Amino acid sequence: MRLPKEAKLRQAAIQTLITAALIYLAAIGACAQSRVPAKGGSAEIDAKTVVGRKGDLITYEGDVELTYEGKRLRCDHLDYNEKTRVANARGHVQFDYNNQHIEADDGTYNVDTGSGVFHNVHGAVKVQPRPNAAVLVTQNPLTFEARELNRVDERTYKIRDAHLTICNPDKPTWMFYAPFATLYVDQKVALLNANFRLFRIPLIWLPYATAPAGKNIRQSGFMIPMIGQSSLKGFILGDAYYWAPKQWFDATVGGELMSRRGWSQTDEIRATPWDNVNLTANYFGVDDRGLPGAGGVLVPQGGHETKVQFDALLPDGWRAVASVDQLSSLTFRLAFAETFGEAVNAEANTTAFLSNNFHGFSVNFGFLQNRDFLSAQPQTLVSLRSTPEVSFGSVEQAPWAQLPIYLSFDTSIGGMYRSDPNFTTPAIVQRSEVVPRMTIPLHWGSRLGLTTTAALRVTRYGAQVQSGGIVDDSFVRTTGEFTVDLGLPSLERTWKSGSTKWKHSIEPDIVYRYVTGVNDFGRIIRFDSDDTITDTNEVEYGLTNRLYRRTANGSAQEVVTWRLVQKYYFDPTFGGALVPGQRNVFEALDSISPFAFADEPRHISPLVSDFLVTPGGRYDFESRLEYDPQRHHLTTIGTLFKIHPYEKLTMTFAHFDIDENPLVLQPHSNQVRALLGYGDQTQSGWYLTTGFSYDVEQRFLQNQVVQGGYNGSCCGLQFEYRRIALPTIREENQFRVALVIANLGSFGNVRRQDKIY
Repeated sequence: MRLPKEAKLRQAAIQTLITAALIYLAAIGACAQSRVPAKGGSAEIDAKTVVGRKGDLITYEGDVELTYEGKRLRCDHLDYNEKTRVANARGHVQFDYNNQHIEADDGTYNVDTGSGVFHNVHGAVKVQPRPNAAVLVTQNPLTFEARELNRVDERTYKIRDAHLTICNPDKPTWMFYAPFATLYVDQKVALLNANFRLFRIPLIWLPYATAPAGKNIRQSGFMIPMIGQSSLKGFILGDAYYWAPKQWFDATVGGELMSRRGWSQTDEIRATPWDNVNLTANYFGVDDRGLPGAGGVLVPQGGHETKVQFDALLPDGWRAVASVDQLSSLTFRLAFAETFGEAVNAEANTTAFLSNNFHGFSVNFGFLQNRDFLSAQPQTLVSLRSTPEVSFGSVEQAPWAQLPIYLSFDTSIGGMYRSDPNFTTPAIVQRSEVVPRMTIPLHWGSRLGLTTTAALRVTRYGAQVQSGGIVDDSFVRTTGEFTVDLGLPSLERTWKSGSTKWKHSIEPDIVYRYVTGVNDFGRIIRFDSDDTITDTNEVEYGLTNRLYRRTANGSAQEVVTWRLVQKYYFDPTFGGALVPGQRNVFEALDSISPFAFADEPRHISPLVSDFLVTPGGRYDFESRLEYDPQRHHLTTIGTLFKIHPYEKLTMTFAHFDIDENPLVLQPHSNQVRALLGYGDQTQSGWYLTTGFSYDVEQRFLQNQVVQGGYNGSCCGLQFEYRRIALPTIREENQFRVALVIANLGSFGNVRRQDKIY
C-alpha cells in the first residue's frame, strides 16, 4: 500500500538524521584513535575525544594514552605539536618505559628525543641487585619523590629536591634527601649535598654520595663510614675509598683511627686481567702508640701483614700459583687480628710454583717459605725455605704391555734453608734427590690382591748437623724402601627397608713397610717431610666399616664411616733414630698420628679410631680417639658436631683434649668451642649468633662473641659484643653497632658471623 505524502517526508528525514549521526560518530572515532608523526615513524594516541586542532597543535581529552617505541604516556589532557613532536600533558600524568615508572601533576615530553620535564613527581625504578653474601639485598624498587624531574634520555634523569629510598614509599624507614641528584638507570644514583634521614630525621650529611642502581655495576667512591668501641683501642672511626677504573680491576684503600692506640691501614687489590688469571692482594698494618708497660713506658705492638693470592692458567699447559703471607711479628697478629681464629694462627706460609703436566710427566719450579712461631714474647720461630726447587717426575707407567710392571720416578734439586732456636744454616744448602720406583700388582680373583713397591732413594745434602751445629760437609744418604699392600676381601651385607636400600661393608687392610740405609739420622737437617724418613720395619693394619644408603630416586650416600688403625714396629728404635727422653717426630710416627707419642723405644703405636657420621642435610658428627696401649689411657679426644635441625637454626660444637705424659711430648690441652646461630645476617628477619672458646686446662674464657639484630625489607639494626683474651698480649672487649642499608652496606663495623670449621 502507499504511504501518505507526509509519512514519506518524515521517513526520509529520519533516514537522513541517522545517516548524518553515523557519519559524525565515524568521524569522532577516527579522531579519538589517531597516528601522529614522530621520528622514524608515527606515535599512536588514544583518547575519549579530540577537542580540536589549531595549526600543528592537536588537543586530546579524557584517558589520553600516547605510545611510541615501547614508551607510554598517559594523562587527562594532552596537547601534541605535530611539527615539534612535543607533548604537553596535564592531570594524572604517568610515564612508563621498561623498568621506569613516573607519576606527575604535569609534564612536557618530546617523542623524538625521549626527553622531558615533569613536576611534583613520584617515581620508581626496578633494580635487580647482584646477590651478595655480605650485604642485605632487597627486591624493592628504588622510589623517589621530586619537585622537578628532567628526563635527559632513556637512561639519565636529573632530579631536583629529591627524596630517594628503597623502603615502602608510604612509610619509609630511611631515605636520602638531595637538592640535586642524577639517576643513571641500571647504574647508579649520584647525590649532591645529600643527607641521610632515619624516620625523616637527618643524621648524616654527605657533600657527595653515590649508590648502586644496577645489577653488575661497580662505581668508585668513598664507602660508608665505620664506627666502633673497644676497651683496648678506644673509639674507632674509619672509612675507605673504593676504586674501580676497569671491569677487571678494583682496589679498596682505607684506614681506622683508634683513639687509644693510633691508626690502621687496610688495602685490597683484585684483578682478573685475562681469562683464567686471578690476583688478590691484602695489606693490614697498624702504627701503634702502645700500651703502658713496666714503669708506665708505652710498649707498641704494631706491625703489618701482607697476603697475596695468584692463580693463572698459561699457554701450553703451564700453571702458575702463588700464596704469600708475610707477617712482621706474631705479637702484631695476636694484638690486632679481628677474630680469635685469626689471632691464634701461629703460621705464616708462602708458596709459589710453576708447573706443567704432560704425557704422564710433571715438571715444577717452586719457592717455599714456612714460618712457624713458637712464642710471641720473646719471639721464637722455625723458618724453612727453598729458593728455588726444581722437580721432575713421572706417574706409574707400564713400559711392557704384557707385564704388570709399572715404573715411576721423582727427581729434585734445590737450595734449602732452616733457622730455629738451636741453629741456623747458611742461606743456601744444596739438596738433590733421585727416587726411581717399581710397582708390581698381583691379583688372585676379584677379592684378593697384593701390590709391592720397591724404591731406591738417593739424596745428597750440602751440609749436615755435627755436635749441635751446622757443618759445611756434604754427604749422600742412600735408602732402600720396600712396601707390600695386601688387599684382603671385604665382608658385605645388603638389605632393604621400605624403598631404601642399605649396604654394610667391613674392609680390612694390611700394609708392610721396610726402609733401610738412613744410618745416622741425627746428622740430617730437617727441611721437609723427605728429611724425616728413618729406618723402619713396620706393619700397619686397619679395619674400616662403611654404611651406605641408596634412596628410591637412585642417589647413594656413605652415611657412616668408622676406621680403626694401628702400627706395629719390629724395630723399636728405628735404626737408632729415636732418642729416649725427648719428643721424637719423624715419618714412621707421623703417618699414624699428627700428635707426638714417642719418647722411648716402642713396638706399638696408639690405636686410632676415626668415627664419621655424614647423613647430609641436618647434621654431621666426627669423633677421633687415640688410645695408647703402652701408657694404658686415651691420649687424644677430638669431637666435632654440627647440627642444622631447622632452616634458620645451626649449632656447632668442638672439643679437643690432648693428654700426653710426659709433658716433653705434648703440653696438656683441653679446649671447648661452641657456636649457636639463628637466622642470617644478610637476610630479612631476626638473627642471633653466640659462641665461645673455653680453655678447660687453664680455666679461662679465651673468646666470646654475641651478634644479633633485625633486618627489615630495606634496612636493619645489628649489634655485636666480642671478647678476646690472650695471656700477656691482649684482653679486649669490643662493642659494635651497625645500621644496615639494603643493597648498599652498613653504617658501623659489625663483622661477619664466625665459623668454627
